[in-house]
Amino acid sequence: MKTVKISLNSIDKVKAFVNDITKFETDFDLVSGRYVIDAKSIMGIFSLDLSKNIDLNIHADDNIDDIMNALKPYIVQ
Repeated sequence: MKTVKISLNSIDKVKAFVNDITKFETDFDLVSGRYVIDAKSIMGIFSLDLSKNIDLNIHADDNIDDIMNALKPYIVQ
């Protein structure tokens, strides 16, 4: 499992993010405080506080490089 911090601070970013990660068979979880939601659920994402950075847990062992390339626009350094 790999964890990265992402920013989803607009509706368009959320839609693009969900479209990008649904291309992968891997499970993704978003963690904000004590809440953990399925990152492929657009309704779940909108239940989080999107003004803050969110932890994304990637449950993958293979093709992690492809996933990281797809996530580049959302990752916060």
